[in-house]
Amino acid sequence: MNEPATDTLASALERHQIELPAEHMAKLQEYVQRLWAWNEKLNLTRHTDYEKFVARDLRDTLELSKLLHPEEEVLDVGTGGGVPGVVLAIIRPDLRVTLCESVGKKAQAVQEMVQGLGLPVPLYHCRAEELFEDFRFDAAVARAVGPLYKLCNWFQDHWASIGRLLAIKGPSWAEERHEARHKGLLNNLNLRVAASYPMPGTHSESVILKLWPKGAPEK
Repeated sequence: MNEPATDTLASALERHQIELPAEHMAKLQEYVQRLWAWNEKLNLTRHTDYEKFVARDLRDTLELSKLLHPEEEVLDVGTGGGVPGVVLAIIRPDLRVTLCESVGKKAQAVQEMVQGLGLPVPLYHCRAEELFEDFRFDAAVARAVGPLYKLCNWFQDHWASIGRLLAIKGPSWAEERHEARHKGLLNNLNLRVAASYPMPGTHSESVILKLWPKGAPEK
C-alpha cells in the first residue's frame, strides 16, 4: 500500500478503513507527535510515519481491544514506547490500564507522554513480576518483549495475579509455541489463537495468543 508523500493520520485511517471518534483521533495524533519527538533521542519505535503507525501499532491494539472486557484492569508488560498500552488507554478509556517498563530512559519518556496526554495511566519502572506481590490484573498484554517461552517463564509463578496473558505475535508464533512446549512451559497452561489478521504489505498474519492456567475458567 503506497503512502503519499504528505500523509496524515486521517488519510492513513481512511486507507485502512478504520473509523474512530474525533476525540480518539485527536489524542492519537498528539501521542504520535510526542512519541516521534522522543524517538529522535531514544529508540522507542521503528514506526515513524502514519502508515506504519496505523497499519501495525493501531491495528494490533484495535484487535487486542476486542478481546478485553469492559472496565478490566490491564497490565502492559514492557510497554516500550507505549504500544499497546498508551494506545489502548486512548481507544478504550473504560479500561484501567497500567504500564510497566524496566528500561529507565524508556519509562521516563513514556511517563512524560502519559502526563502530557492527561491519561490516568500509572507507569512502574520495574519488571512486571515485581508488581504481582501487590497488584492483581484481569489481563496482561505483551508485544515485542520476548519469545513465548520467556513470557511463560516470567509468569509461571504469577498466574493468579494476571488471569490471562494476551501476546501479540508475528508469523513465527508456531515456532515459539514449539520451543515453549519443548521446554515444558506449556504443560500447565491452555493456549489458543484468540485472533488472527493480515499484516499489511505482506503475505503473513499477526496473531494474538491467549494463555491461561489449566483448570481455570476461560475469560
